[in-house]
Amino acid sequence: MTITHSWIDDIAADQLEDDPQAIHAKLRDQAPLAWVPEVGMYVASSYDINREMTSDPDTWYGVISPSGHRTHGEGTVLSANGEEHTKLRAMMDPYLRPSAVDSYIDDMVRPHAQRLLAQIEDTGEADLQAAYFVPISVRAVGDVMGLHQVSESKLTEWFKALALGARNVAVNADGSWANPEGFAAADQAKREMRGIVDPLLDEWTDRPGHTLISHWLHDGLSEGETRDRELVYSNMNVYILGALQEPGHLMATTLVGLLRSPDQFDRVVDDPSLIPRAVSESLRWVAPIFAAAAKVATRDVHIGGLDLPAGTAVLMAYGAANWDEKTWPGPQEFDLDRPLQPHLGFGAGPHACAGAYLGSAIVRIALEELFQSIPMMELTEDVKFHGWAFRGPEHVRVRWEV
Repeated sequence: MTITHSWIDDIAADQLEDDPQAIHAKLRDQAPLAWVPEVGMYVASSYDINREMTSDPDTWYGVISPSGHRTHGEGTVLSANGEEHTKLRAMMDPYLRPSAVDSYIDDMVRPHAQRLLAQIEDTGEADLQAAYFVPISVRAVGDVMGLHQVSESKLTEWFKALALGARNVAVNADGSWANPEGFAAADQAKREMRGIVDPLLDEWTDRPGHTLISHWLHDGLSEGETRDRELVYSNMNVYILGALQEPGHLMATTLVGLLRSPDQFDRVVDDPSLIPRAVSESLRWVAPIFAAAAKVATRDVHIGGLDLPAGTAVLMAYGAANWDEKTWPGPQEFDLDRPLQPHLGFGAGPHACAGAYLGSAIVRIALEELFQSIPMMELTEDVKFHGWAFRGPEHVRVRWEV
């Protein structure tokens, strides 16, 4: 049985980029699992359906969205399953485990945070997204990867280019790309990356280093073996897009949520141990990776009132699921005291984000330093969020007394 609603046929990509929650609220009410022609896939908007799919990896294999596959290439961890996925996580996980992250992240992030804040703390106003959140996120993740010599501006340029490709989701009725030129910037960025990273891979092949990419070359393999570079590059593309921008978006979203409720802001500034809780609520409130993961049915399945044949692809709208009114009363509110329960800010199941602990640690340290340096501030204008596959504030303009 397939339920159709004519209004779904009129959903446009720019509407999803601008205000996806309004559309997903209507979808949850009328068609929580729906075929959306503009996307060329079924889209899951409810918490229950998303949880059901992520908890059944035998029925629902992870796949990358068509635009993501076109942008990143073959062999990504997002599209791997079973033994292949286990091998890729053996490549990715060791340097991202909490014990490993705790051994390097403070010394890597805190000095950069202090340097950036020293440049703005006496100015009395700033767009913190541009002046602090994006640069600290990009620099921290770039250094973790081993891209120390790549400037923050170039790293930012790369992830913006990859984001353009990944969110270029619109397709024609025949399945062809409606905007094929939308991948041009991503293709150029990937060419630039190879020119810089190839010599590093040469070096790390012979002399392994303490960097994420070096670990990817060697971890989980027998001594003397290295991974195929194409596999490293496709997953590096995923990591650059998913990791470089998302801590910055999460920092910004957390601050915006707190500043829109000044009493909550004051509580967190007075008690920094509340920062992790604020970050978790921020992940639920505006999931940075909003609708970028997809799954495909390995067998005929009945779900969400629909009978779907094997091979059906479904886009997981985690950000929409995190606003499911049946799970979170008043989901549009940022609530530091909201009862703790699992959300989908980092996904769930075998394909849950490998960098969840790293990203949260970067955000925590950056906010600790921000609140110590500038403990009183206020927004100077309303903050607009943008994006569907990846969502975050465009600007966070604030002022404070000096």
